[in-house]
Amino acid sequence: MDLPLWTAAPFALLLLAIAVLPIVAGHWWHANRHKAAVALLLAVPVAIYLAASGPDTTAALVHEWEDYGSFMVMLTALYVIAGGIAVGATVPGKPWANTLTLAVGAVLANVIGTTGASMVLIRPLLRANAGRDRVTHLPVFFIFIVSNTGGLLTPLGDPPLFLGFLQGIDFFWTLRLWPEWLAVNLTLLGVFFALDTVQSRRELRQSVPTTVDSVTMRAIRGWKLNGPLLLGVVAAVVGQKYLPKPAAETIMLALTLLSLVFTPKAVRSANQFAWGPIVEVAVVFAGIFTTMVPALLLLKVHGGAIPVTEPWQFFWVTGLLSSVLDNAPTYLTMATLAADGQPLAWLPANRPGVLAAISCGAVFMGANTYIGNGPNFMVKAIAEESGYAMPSFFGYLAYSGAVLLPVFAAVTWVFFR
Repeated sequence: MDLPLWTAAPFALLLLAIAVLPIVAGHWWHANRHKAAVALLLAVPVAIYLAASGPDTTAALVHEWEDYGSFMVMLTALYVIAGGIAVGATVPGKPWANTLTLAVGAVLANVIGTTGASMVLIRPLLRANAGRDRVTHLPVFFIFIVSNTGGLLTPLGDPPLFLGFLQGIDFFWTLRLWPEWLAVNLTLLGVFFALDTVQSRRELRQSVPTTVDSVTMRAIRGWKLNGPLLLGVVAAVVGQKYLPKPAAETIMLALTLLSLVFTPKAVRSANQFAWGPIVEVAVVFAGIFTTMVPALLLLKVHGGAIPVTEPWQFFWVTGLLSSVLDNAPTYLTMATLAADGQPLAWLPANRPGVLAAISCGAVFMGANTYIGNGPNFMVKAIAEESGYAMPSFFGYLAYSGAVLLPVFAAVTWVFFR
C-alpha cells in the first residue's frame, strides 16, 4: 500500500526531538517518563492511522511491534545477564589498554553479538578510566567499534546479518568480509589510539589523576553463572530460525530471570547496575519502531525508483538509511531490491559484491548516529549513568562525520568501486 508522504512526518519529528530536546530542555528530557510521553504523543496517532488504513498496514504495524518485542527481550536479556558479570580493571585506563579492550570487543561482537559484547565490556572500560578528565571520546569510539563495525563476520554479530541468515544466506558467508572488517576496525583502532594518547598526555601535563580506586577489583565475578546464561541467549537467538514463536523469547526471559535471582547483589553493585538505561532504550525505541512503519512502507513501494545498481551505491544508500532507520529491515529492503524477484539466497552466488556492499553498509553505518543500532543508545545511557558527559545528537554526528565518513569513503574506493 502506498501511503501519503506526510505519514513519515511523526518519525522525522521523533528523530528531531531526540536530537534537539537534550540540548534545549536537557533537565526535562532526562526523565524517562518525559521521553515516553514524547514517544507516545507521536506514535499513538501513527498506530491508529495504520490500523484504520486496512489489513496491509495493520499487518506491517503488528510485524514491527513483534520485532520490537523480540528486540527488547534480547536487549534486556543481554543487559541483565552481562550486568551480572563484573570484569575488574587490572590497570588504570591507558591508551594501549583501552585500545586492547576495543579490539577484544570487535572480535567478541561476532560471538555474542554487538549488544552482548557492548554490555560485557562497556562498564570495565568506563570504570578503568574513571579518574581521567578527557574521556568523551572513549564511549564514542566504543560505539563505533564494539557496538557496530566489529560485528560484521557472523550473523550473530548484527541483526541485519542474522536476518539474511534467516532468509537462507549461508551462516559462514559473512566470513568472506574479513578484509573489509579488518581494514575498518584497524583504522578506527589506530585513530583511537592516537587520539587517546594525545588526550592522556594533555592530562599528565595538567596533573590530572590517572589512577582509580576500582583497579583493586581484579577478578571476573559472576561469570560462572552468567557466562553460560549469556551463551544460552546466543543459542536462543540462533534458534529463532528453527523454533516457533515465541519460544526463543521465552527462553531468553527465563535466562534473564535466573540471572536476576541468582547473581549476588554485590556483583551488580560493582557494575553500578541500574534499570534506567534499558528503560530509556525501551521507551525511545517503542516510538521509533512504531513511527518508522510508514517510512519503511514508503521505501518498500518506492525503493525501485532509487537509481541504485552498483555496489558502491548499495553501500551508501543502505548505510545512510541504516543511520536513521532500523538497519535490519533496511538491509532486507535493499537486499530484496538487489535480488530483483529472486530469493535472498540467490545473492551470494550471483551478486556477491552487491550483497557485501549491503551487509557492510548496514553494519558499518549503524554507527553514524545514536539510533543507528540498538546498542548505541544503550552505551550512551550507561556512560551517562556512570557520570560521563556524552555528546549531544549533533555532537555525536560531528564525531562520526569527522572519523567514520572518511573511513567509509576509503572503503568505497578500495572495495566497492
